[in-house]
Amino acid sequence: MAATEEPEIIESLLKDAENKPVPIRLMLYPDALLIQKQEWISVQLDEEDEVFLNMVREVEIKREPGAGFGLCVKGGAEHRLPVLISRIIKNEAAERCGQLLVGDAILRVNGVNVESCTHDEVVSMLKEVKEDSVSLSVRHFRPASYFLNKGNETRDGPHFAKQESSQLASLPRLEKEWMTALTIPLLYARVSRYIYGTDKLREDSFDIVGVDGSKSGPMYFTEKTTMLTWYHKISAKTQSLLSQMIQMTNQLMVKEDHILLMCWTYERTSNDQNWRSWKEKFLALKAADIYLFDVPPMHSSDWSKCEMKFKVYECMLKLLKDNELPDGRQHCCSILTGARDAICLNIDSRTELLILEKAWYRSSNLAVKRLQSKTFGCTWQDHLSGLILDMDQGFSLYDHQTKSILWSYRFAQLKSSSDDGVSKLTLNFLSDNTKQLETHVISCSDLQTLIYCIHSFLSAKLSTVDPTFLGNH
Repeated sequence: MAATEEPEIIESLLKDAENKPVPIRLMLYPDALLIQKQEWISVQLDEEDEVFLNMVREVEIKREPGAGFGLCVKGGAEHRLPVLISRIIKNEAAERCGQLLVGDAILRVNGVNVESCTHDEVVSMLKEVKEDSVSLSVRHFRPASYFLNKGNETRDGPHFAKQESSQLASLPRLEKEWMTALTIPLLYARVSRYIYGTDKLREDSFDIVGVDGSKSGPMYFTEKTTMLTWYHKISAKTQSLLSQMIQMTNQLMVKEDHILLMCWTYERTSNDQNWRSWKEKFLALKAADIYLFDVPPMHSSDWSKCEMKFKVYECMLKLLKDNELPDGRQHCCSILTGARDAICLNIDSRTELLILEKAWYRSSNLAVKRLQSKTFGCTWQDHLSGLILDMDQGFSLYDHQTKSILWSYRFAQLKSSSDDGVSKLTLNFLSDNTKQLETHVISCSDLQTLIYCIHSFLSAKLSTVDPTFLGNH
């Protein structure tokens, strides 16, 4: 965590197991989010009070006839603890004597050593006292004092300072202070306003999950504008760290293998109950490939282990319109591949979706320019052929039997195309000689991949002719 910069700070709320709001404080550093909760802490005592609390004290409690001694105890040998005074009841004998403290350990009762006695044995001894007074030897047990006094704070009010009539030393005074309960690293962290796995958008809260598994839980804000401000602040930090990581990683690789983009997305999935949900996926565009990881790649070997990996020029990215969205989640896109069903992804914001789109086309165009040409096996007029896509030559059909080019056209000559969705592709070209349309129908077993590659080659060619294409897309 960067210690040189002052953090941005704001107070918020979490909800506990009983759905009750708990105050928290957020401290936002460049590389981490600290979540703090208020805890009771002990203020340091004066020297004489320290000495007093460490000594064995002889205390006599006098009670009214027929009354109790006015104290409650906890602990005992069965808990490997001394018997401890856990509560001093107001206006009863123990309080009136002014010499006992919550957290005192009872060492002897009327001279009988009880340090090895159980809780019930000490309670029985106190109940069996027939006189109207009892003599206790006590010593303050500081490890338990904090917890016992904290309980009394909520029940009877503070028992921490000495009473005016008491000659006791002051107990350690407890004060509430912000203490760090959780630190979430922002590198590779994901921030979301959606209830996990659903399309339900939270109006007043968001959560953050660290790559180490640390989870904030929904953090609530009294005003939506404040919530949105902090949501965008934290999101911006995570994106900045990802950009830095990309730059650092690229310095160690040749340009052809550079990473262009990394970001969190959410994939639309089906489960065994046939209802739809969203699962987080870490998307990366690297060289000619698009990767979808379950967890971000931490080591170089992780890239080769990715199960969802596609050549970007063999796919198509489609931004979904409002009437195409699968449910209430906004900012969605589909990755269309020839190998499987469309992959529907959700991105946190419109801005990030457009960044993905621009990076996609840049990655595809660069990959095609490096590839230069790609050949697809096909048939044309019963000829076993190969359709060649070439950055310089355009479309060419190669005949395997005669080993010759049967026809060729520049990319600019393609005027329209259509397909049957199975294997047939119809291409309409404008002839340079006749100025008439010439139609060719080819059959390809990998039709969808061929179509997506044609789109990629056309896009790459257009970006070569018009360098502003990407910027204006």
